[in-house]
Amino acid sequence: MYRPLWRAGLEVIPDAVPDGTMPFVSGYRPEDIVGGFSHRYETPRLVERLNEDWHDLAVSSGLFDHRREFLVLLPHGTCTHQAVLPKENPHYGRRAPSRVWTRVRLLDRWDIMGRGAASAFLGIRAGHPGFGMMALDSSVYMSCSTGEIGVDVRVVAHPARSENILQDLEWYAHWDYPLADRELQKRIAAWLAGRALGTASCSDR
Repeated sequence: MYRPLWRAGLEVIPDAVPDGTMPFVSGYRPEDIVGGFSHRYETPRLVERLNEDWHDLAVSSGLFDHRREFLVLLPHGTCTHQAVLPKENPHYGRRAPSRVWTRVRLLDRWDIMGRGAASAFLGIRAGHPGFGMMALDSSVYMSCSTGEIGVDVRVVAHPARSENILQDLEWYAHWDYPLADRELQKRIAAWLAGRALGTASCSDR
């Protein structure tokens, strides 16, 4: 995993995810989105445009810290995207490996939307990225997905404060479905319980 991410311009920093990081983000709605962009697949210089806009959005939204470090949800790409044909995806129809945050640093030479997307960890092929990213302090979440006609990137500010997201996580933590990610459900339930305990402690002061 480290080598293809390095080629994409991401240095992995092992075992360095901040304590208390919310394990997953889902269920956000238009009112939660504070920025983003979209490009159709036929856009000239697609990979270059995607890279430029991703970096501009990451900087303006505060995704990076002062060392250009942030979190990436891994594994991703062909394990979790259903945008590829079943015959191309050995994980299609089976439970994919659990996704976890990994701390990374953006290097001087990088190509997130090209080599990164082609690595199968940040997409399915160059120009077809798919990933989740988060600021180290959980203040910014960035989602990138491939659709039928193009690539969509969205930014959510302070996802842990969104009632939409919290309700969705609560639902998923108790979702009784055979292919649900049990490990992720446990991590979500533990995070929600810790958050509730912290909120209760603050209210008692």
